Amino acid sequence: MSDTPYIFDISGAASFEQLVIENSFHKPVLVDFWAEWCAPCKALMPLLAKITEEYRGELLLAKVNCDIEQDIVQRFGIRSLPTVVLFKDGQPVDGFAGAQPESAIREMLKPHVAEPAPEAADPMETAQALFAEGRISEAESLLKQVLTENNENAAALILYARCLAERGELDEAEAVLNAVKGDEHKQALAGAKAQLTFLRQAADLPDSADLKARLAQDGNDDEATYQLSIQQLARQQYEAALDGLLRLFVRNRSYAEGITHKTLLQVFDLLGNDHPLVTLYRRKLYQAIY
Repeated sequence: MSDTPYIFDISGAASFEQLVIENSFHKPVLVDFWAEWCAPCKALMPLLAKITEEYRGELLLAKVNCDIEQDIVQRFGIRSLPTVVLFKDGQPVDGFAGAQPESAIREMLKPHVAEPAPEAADPMETAQALFAEGRISEAESLLKQVLTENNENAAALILYARCLAERGELDEAEAVLNAVKGDEHKQALAGAKAQLTFLRQAADLPDSADLKARLAQDGNDDEATYQLSIQQLARQQYEAALDGLLRLFVRNRSYAEGITHKTLLQVFDLLGNDHPLVTLYRRKLYQAIY
């Protein structure tokens, strides 16, 4: 028996009448005639299952083991395997014999069953994509809808706080982050808090142009190097910031009681372990330490 309610095994004539004939008055039913010894049958079966599941209940799939259900095989004159028959309104209306490519099966189904509607995009995935593209207001609007349905959604709260932070609403963003419960999104929460820290620090620092001018005069100015990296982090210029922080760590790892190392780890939390910059700079940091 399949794990999905749309796919089932036939066991006897009564089962066929109920699950195929009666069901077909409501929805089209594909009947897959197969046998254990039939290799093409076994190749076709997962394809039929995949297609059926995509229709999410608008198409059903019944499987008939021809070695067991001889009466049904004789009733429909099945002569070769695999054979697939489509039933509607109690009658066979289409089908094919032999293994077929997916495109041919879908083409056969088109006149008889409506194409499955595309699944709605996950709102959190959409919001994350909008945020990554810098479309903050659109992401924020979508997150408000998510939070209307569940105001304790930790992932939504964290991303919403990051949107607020990008708009300069730092106190409100902090309040939202403080409302996050549980440890399931521990790293994302740490990253969002790091972003707040960088934005607050940047507000009290000289602007980037002045810091770059200082570094042009003295490339080993540790304070200017660190402060410029913070300004870059506040503006999401992550690669430039990581590069500056790593150079400072290599040159003077004890600067400000080791704050450079701590900041690098905060950036890793902010970007997440799967980010390519984290992969690259985590390796570089390891090499610098050891």
